[in-house]
Amino acid sequence: MTITRTLATAGRVLTQIRHDPRTVALLLLVPSLLIGLVAWIFSDTEVFQSVGPAMIALFPFIVMFLVTSITTLRERRTGTLERLLSMPLGRGDLILGYTLAFGLLAVLQSSIAALFAVTVCGLDIAGSLGLLVAVAVADAILGTALGLLASAFARTEFQVVQFMPLLVFPQILLGGIFLPRDQLPEVLQAIGDALPLSHAIDALTAVAAESHDDAYVLGELLVILAWIAGAVILASLTLRRRTP
Repeated sequence: MTITRTLATAGRVLTQIRHDPRTVALLLLVPSLLIGLVAWIFSDTEVFQSVGPAMIALFPFIVMFLVTSITTLRERRTGTLERLLSMPLGRGDLILGYTLAFGLLAVLQSSIAALFAVTVCGLDIAGSLGLLVAVAVADAILGTALGLLASAFARTEFQVVQFMPLLVFPQILLGGIFLPRDQLPEVLQAIGDALPLSHAIDALTAVAAESHDDAYVLGELLVILAWIAGAVILASLTLRRRTP
């Protein structure tokens, strides 16, 4: 694995995406629009102040998971990955290049969503805005990494969507959005505590309410980064040249 090949792969992916401005606009704006919709629904209540941090974690995570997994799968189905891997390009170069390319989009997307929630939707942040954005960015990159992992196992775009109930929905249900995890049955609480989206939600909520110090938030951020690294490594080990 070399940095030159990794950067070349990332540049190719970004060039392809740049030629589709409609997709770029939707990718960057959809999470913010959904956050705005939630804020509008609860405009006459204090509900958005409690669920807003979770929405910053949730929507970019889902969008990046879908976009990354479907795009990567489509390149494998069309034979693009097979042609690339026939060159002096390793699986690690390829997966890391995709991670960098979509990770850059995740940075832009989640930064816009977090700032939109604070400046437009009126989400009160008692802690550091910079730390809030950092956690939001890591959470969106987590969606990218899990999307790459899902694309390594799926054979069709429909199967990618079917991976959402397996990799995404349990994290939403057990992440503490609908019910605090300490009120869940013990087994479900233990599972929820281990899932990465739960750590993102906890970190963003802690920053918003300043209920924990920065060391706690940084610890949660390290857990998210460990999940990202693990997903990227596993995706590079399981990536196939093409779909049978």
